[in-house]
Formats: sequence, C-alpha cells, structure tokens
Amino acid sequence: MGLTNKVLRKVMAGSAIFSVAPAVAILLGLVTLSKFLGLPLPWMRLSVLGALTYELPAASSAAKAMDIPLNQTVTDPQVYATIAWVMTLGILSGILVILFFQKKMEKGLDKVKTKDQKWSQIMMDSLFLGMIAAFMGMVFSDIRSGLVGWIPVFVMLFSALVMMVIGLLVKKLKWTWLENYAMPLSMLSAMAFAIPLTSWIKGNL
Repeated sequence: MGLTNKVLRKVMAGSAIFSVAPAVAILLGLVTLSKFLGLPLPWMRLSVLGALTYELPAASSAAKAMDIPLNQTVTDPQVYATIAWVMTLGILSGILVILFFQKKMEKGLDKVKTKDQKWSQIMMDSLFLGMIAAFMGMVFSDIRSGLVGWIPVFVMLFSALVMMVIGLLVKKLKWTWLENYAMPLSMLSAMAFAIPLTSWIKGNL
C-alpha cells in the first residue's frame, strides 16, 4: 500500500494505547463489581455482552433502590437476582433497537444529510451532547450527600485539566505526537487521581 515504516509504527503505537486504556478501565470496573457481586457475573457482563458505562450505574442504581451498600458482598439470592436482571434487561434495549431499527435510522440520517447538511450537523451534535448530558447526570447525582458525592466531579475536572494541558502542549510546543494519546492519558490520569483522592476524602470524614 506504500505505507512507510514510520507511519506503520505510529498506527501500531496509537492502536496499542487506545486498546490498553479502555481495557484498564474495564479491569477496574470488573474489580469493583466483583467485590460486590462476585466474579462470574461481572466477568460475563464486561467480557461478553455489556459496557462498563452501563453495568456499574445499573448495578449501583439497583442496589441503591434496595438500600444495599456497594462495599459489601451480596449474599441474598433475591437481591443478587434483582441486580442481575436489571443489568441484563436494561442493556437489551440497545441490541433490539440496532436489530430492528438501525437501517431505518441510517436511511433517515442520510435523508437529512442530503436535504440540509447544516441541520444534519446540528442534529448529530445535539445527539452527542445528549449522551454527554446523561453521563453528567451520573457525575453530579450524589453531590448532595456531602464531600464524598463530589469525588466524581473532582475526577472529571482533573481529567479535563489533563486534556487541556495536552492540548496546550500540542498547540504551543507542536508536540503533535501527543494527539494520539490525549484521550488515553486523560482517562488513565483521572483513574490514578481518583484512588488517592477517594482515600484522602474518606479518611478525613
């Protein structure tokens, strides 16, 4: 294909980083859920069918509804089954939508793009912002519970700060190689920051 070794090495390095960073996040989610639900169910959900961004909120929401703390192992079969069903049934909606409506949705989007490119861009941006808003709701959901509830907010702000610093390095110092690593570095930095922050806040309460 005429690709140079330099380009191939860059693609391989970028792909490796983008594979490792999400894997680390999934591993942390697996550890968190396994302390609560044991290993088999979280392993199956996060490796076969499921997403970290759904499984953790689904399990924690179900546990919260039943007044079950997330820092202890579930021993009640009824509670365990309820959480498992919430995790399983909720994710099926996305699969069913893709299975039965994806073609119609794609045709509708193509039609909008053909008619008005500007409106199409606005609509896609709105969908993206809607998705971000859903995650923001999770971040700010527990801020009324005190300083512990602000931990996700502090972690999010730290991640944004790392991303901003990387952006400045790319723009001011022309470190363009950092562009491929901006997202993984901000993710891993935020995860690393969350560990001492959580220990410090909970240790001073």
